[in-house]
Amino acid sequence: MPDYMFLLESRLSPEQRAVLTRVQELSAAMGFNVYLTGGTVRDLVTGASLRDLDFTVEGNPAKIARELEKGGAKTLVEDDKLRHIELLFSGDVEGSISAARDDHYIRPGTRPEVRWSTIMEDLRRRDFSLNAVAISLNPASRGLLLDPTNGLSDIERAEVRALTIHAFTNQSVRLLRVLRFAARMGFKIEARTQEWFDLAIERELPATITPEDAGAELRALAREERPAVVLKAWEDHDLLEAVNPLLAKKRPGYDAITRLSNVREDLFTAGLRPRLATPMLLAILARLKDREQSGVLSKAGYRSAEAQEVLNFDKHIQGVQKELTGKKVSTPLEAYKFLEKLPVDQIAYIMAESNNSAAVSKIRAYLNKWRPLRSGLPFVVNELTALGMPAGAKFDAIVEQVFGMQLTGRGKTPEEREKILRKLSGIKEQPKKKEKEKKSKAAEKSQAALAMGNAAKQKHADAETEAKRAGKAGAKGGHKPADKHASSRHGAGRPSGKKSHARK
Repeated sequence: MPDYMFLLESRLSPEQRAVLTRVQELSAAMGFNVYLTGGTVRDLVTGASLRDLDFTVEGNPAKIARELEKGGAKTLVEDDKLRHIELLFSGDVEGSISAARDDHYIRPGTRPEVRWSTIMEDLRRRDFSLNAVAISLNPASRGLLLDPTNGLSDIERAEVRALTIHAFTNQSVRLLRVLRFAARMGFKIEARTQEWFDLAIERELPATITPEDAGAELRALAREERPAVVLKAWEDHDLLEAVNPLLAKKRPGYDAITRLSNVREDLFTAGLRPRLATPMLLAILARLKDREQSGVLSKAGYRSAEAQEVLNFDKHIQGVQKELTGKKVSTPLEAYKFLEKLPVDQIAYIMAESNNSAAVSKIRAYLNKWRPLRSGLPFVVNELTALGMPAGAKFDAIVEQVFGMQLTGRGKTPEEREKILRKLSGIKEQPKKKEKEKKSKAAEKSQAALAMGNAAKQKHADAETEAKRAGKAGAKGGHKPADKHASSRHGAGRPSGKKSHARK
């Protein structure tokens, strides 16, 4: 059995892991059981990128959301009736917290009665089996996979399967949703679910999709990585009119969507995680006039402030481009600092739609050159530390100065950086006299040793010469000792007195 907690911890970003830990802590402190559910678990199993963190609690999620807000989280959408809260967690992590519930239908097609329930009932009331999976985050069962509808098997077969024959009757917006999931994941619709889908189309259930539900699908579409594929699936089944008749008539801005989708890939390659809901929504509505766009957003349930943010996005970007190419942002370092603070969706929109070549050029330099250089700053920190510079404000200022020089092509080699760092820090290179003295002393010792060796050799040679001379002198005297050993004991040329008397 897969270790789902290991998969989570290895695939979540550090910011997502921090959110996961915080939600677990708060739930435990409040006595709530908490689970990671739906899309997050589905994407974990399929290997897709984990974009959102969706939590379900057996309790009131509002209490957890209030505590999270104290730590920097922002509530984006809150539905008190369904106890569903969409959040932008601290660390810029998107997700939601919902209460476990059961939707009770008196008869198919009526509005459901919402009842608060356990996690298992919550999973069984969901739309499709691939969304009816969860992972426990509770201490006693942490990492346990909950799959009451066998959704894991459907994911392995790459199928989207509805959980009940009344799936589309109860919520006709699921006609849009099933196509969105199938198109996004490259799945096919399970055979029986396809029959129910076709029957719903024959019964003209798309006409019963409410503007609010259609608007929710439009919001979800704008967050998709491949919205063009979903839109074409909707068009092929004549469902785009259910989203908005005007959009169906004038058709989506596929060219603008393609440009923005290509930019998304460039941003991923550069190590950024773009969320392009606003610029993608504008791309989808690109063929509509301003007034028509406003009407579509209003009908889709966008609040006035939300709609204005979307409609004024292009105007805001014009001001951003002007500032980016102005005198205040003339140097590479100034441009880097400006772009570092700019939201990624604005960078993406400029890259996809701008005719300002100077602005686009700076952005591409930022992505492909300046950011990689920034990642190499730890080397500069280590080099400055090695020179003996203490940490502090001056230390940080020098590192920033060196980074600014690197942006202009200077300080590429360690030798060049050392010269720059010494100049900026005032740390001079140590004099090399001591090194010369050491080398001189070593040379003297070496010469002395050589002289001693030569003297020893000469002394040995002299001793050998003297011995040879002594030997030659003995030979000329004619005395040869009869016994070699005796001569060595008594000495050469020294006759014994006793031996002399004995011969007589």
